[in-house]
Amino acid sequence: MANPPITSDMNSDPVETNGDTKDMTMNLSPEEKVAETRRIMKNVVLISISFTCLFTAFQSMAYLQSSINPNEGLGTASLSVIYVALVLSCMFLPTYLIKTFTVKWTLCFCMLTYSLYIAGQFYPRFYTLIPGAIILGMGAAPMWSAKCTYLSQVGAKYAELTGSNVEQVVVKFFGIFFFCFQTSLDFNATEEELSKCGINFCGMSTNTSNNSNLEPPADSKIYTLSSIYLICALSSAVIIAFFVDPLTRYGEADRNGPEGKEPLSGYRLLIATFLHLRNPYQLLILPLTLWSGVEQGYFSAEFTRAYVSCSWGTANIGYVLICYGIVDAMCSYSFGYVIKIVGRIPIFLTGAVVNVLMLIVLFNWAPTPDQIPVFFVIAGFWGMADAVWQTQINALYGILFPDNEEAGFSNYRLWESLGFILAYALNNTACVRATSWIVLVVLLIGVIGYLGVEYLSRKKAAQSISISNGGIANPDSIPVGKTKGYF
Repeated sequence: MANPPITSDMNSDPVETNGDTKDMTMNLSPEEKVAETRRIMKNVVLISISFTCLFTAFQSMAYLQSSINPNEGLGTASLSVIYVALVLSCMFLPTYLIKTFTVKWTLCFCMLTYSLYIAGQFYPRFYTLIPGAIILGMGAAPMWSAKCTYLSQVGAKYAELTGSNVEQVVVKFFGIFFFCFQTSLDFNATEEELSKCGINFCGMSTNTSNNSNLEPPADSKIYTLSSIYLICALSSAVIIAFFVDPLTRYGEADRNGPEGKEPLSGYRLLIATFLHLRNPYQLLILPLTLWSGVEQGYFSAEFTRAYVSCSWGTANIGYVLICYGIVDAMCSYSFGYVIKIVGRIPIFLTGAVVNVLMLIVLFNWAPTPDQIPVFFVIAGFWGMADAVWQTQINALYGILFPDNEEAGFSNYRLWESLGFILAYALNNTACVRATSWIVLVVLLIGVIGYLGVEYLSRKKAAQSISISNGGIANPDSIPVGKTKGYF
């Protein structure tokens, strides 16, 4: 599972209102500007490192759930609850918490909610893990919103100090962040999952007593891993609390813009989110947004359990995840440059083709321990495709809805979270074969919807320019976001 839904809604989150809001970077000498840019870069790197520590712990523990907590589906049930709570949280809590505690301390406090869930692994029961999952889910949305707020604001300030293009600097900062974030998979422990092998695995109905590969690790190992992960999670909050500058240093009040537009929150954001579904662009992109959550849940809950654990052993899943994480991180960083050369559509289609090919392999491959390279090939290609979805769908929302980012990114968080919920629900209720067909259908519908967005938006933009200028525009040269309104 890559993450609770990753978002970069750069202007959709509230700003810090507590404390001094004076911009500390005004009227600086050239030498002071250089020093300040280094300080900004230091903050970006520290935030990236803190998230790496946090998600090294959380993602490692999440991948373990169906292995160490298989009874009555407790492990995957707790993961599903996380995303249900996140769906509710993203509607109401980010604005309130950031206004109340400021961006920096919202980051710090919400990171601590992950520690509660990890601590629950020492005594995993429904009455310990489920409340911990609810608390984590409620803290996840404000944490990601605060992170996006911080990076986008310091990116704008960095561009001002250096005379650079704001968008390019912000993209660079998010590229640094996601490169570090995706490497959190590289350090996963080599203890994982539970299953019966391959496409024929059938969730909780599988009898695992005859397969030693599927036996959960000893309690002592679980306690050791949980202790390590808990330390990692707590260290992430310590980094933010003691080493990251508050956003008040960088004129966070400027985020509201010259018009002083207040961000949506609570009930207003909830209404705006659902009203936004009237937008045809939003309707067309929904299946692909759902797919973003489904594919992450499918890889974490089905591939690692039904293929790797069953045939090769739970102790080897960590090695496979290292391959997945390295490829994902490298592609997440490099696609930002590749898209400038080949354009957006080839990148999206590449991700879709790779996922379809890997699903075909999974339908037909009977995994055995003597086919070790195949595990790494599948994981690597899936990581490559995941990099497409995590970076490009997020960016596409910003292009599609430049004047309505809050409602747009709220839908992004909502539908990606529902994708996670669907994947984890299927993990406990359906066979891998049936789940794989559902995953494939979601992907195909998502790609069709995306191509519909590209075609219709360019057609409308071309017609608009042709009418206004008396000429015929080239649709391929028109960004999606340049068209305003609905069809």
